[in-house]
Amino acid sequence: MAENTNPTDPLALTIAEETTKTNKHVVEKTQSERVNRVKNYAGLLSIITFVLSVLILASAIWLLYMKDYDCEKLLRLPRLQIGIGIGLIFVSLISNIAVLLRSRFPVPGFFLVMVPLIVMLTMGLALVGANKLESRRLMATPNWFREKVRHNDNWENIKSCIYSTGTCDDLVSRSLNLRAFDFSIKKLSSIEDGCCKPPSTCQMQYVNATFWTKVEGAVDESQQRYSDCATWQNDQSILCYNCGSCRHGFVRVMESKWKNLGVLLILMGLLLIIAHILLFVMVMWEHYN
Repeated sequence: MAENTNPTDPLALTIAEETTKTNKHVVEKTQSERVNRVKNYAGLLSIITFVLSVLILASAIWLLYMKDYDCEKLLRLPRLQIGIGIGLIFVSLISNIAVLLRSRFPVPGFFLVMVPLIVMLTMGLALVGANKLESRRLMATPNWFREKVRHNDNWENIKSCIYSTGTCDDLVSRSLNLRAFDFSIKKLSSIEDGCCKPPSTCQMQYVNATFWTKVEGAVDESQQRYSDCATWQNDQSILCYNCGSCRHGFVRVMESKWKNLGVLLILMGLLLIIAHILLFVMVMWEHYN
């Protein structure tokens, strides 16, 4: 009895094998394309991270060579400025080391760079006065500045420093020919506005930049809001150096500089954290695929 053979079975088997090989080749090709695409993205992120590290290094050098504001030395702020500059140099170096070691040691490199970046971000948030991050003990934060000028012993030294810089004398020399209206629209610095002239609420009559005459009955100087009006004197060594407006003016000048630095730290910190997280995810995906 002859065997019942189907000549189409070998052909079907061959077609199935070819289809399997083709599908496998397509899957491998697709996966290879994905890996190459991820590698390209990782390379681009590495370049972006390197550029950000260079910007941080440039910011650090700028901080180290930036001229101190008047009277900052009394608050030991130049030391903090140098410390932040040196810290930024280390952040830049660690960031580049983490990028270089991303293929061999992705996890240790990731945690190595995250710690200083989080510290950098936290410091920036404190400098701009973020809620619950500023402190009276943490230097250069808004609360710290306000606490410093609140103590009369500190203020006596700061006041003497402001007087010795000749800020008010310079204001007089720059406004000798100005009339009352012209002087009222002149843009003054926070210290000039707060220390060299009485507050506008006092409604005094302008003679020159640092000499004003009181108008009887214009304000009630016994009220707290007009206390600076009673403090003001035309004596060039007194003026409004003892006024609350002078203290606020000094704080505003200091806050302006250190808030700008805080914004820089926040911006750079966030960008680098995001870049390193994405780079870490891509490297780990590449390893497991």
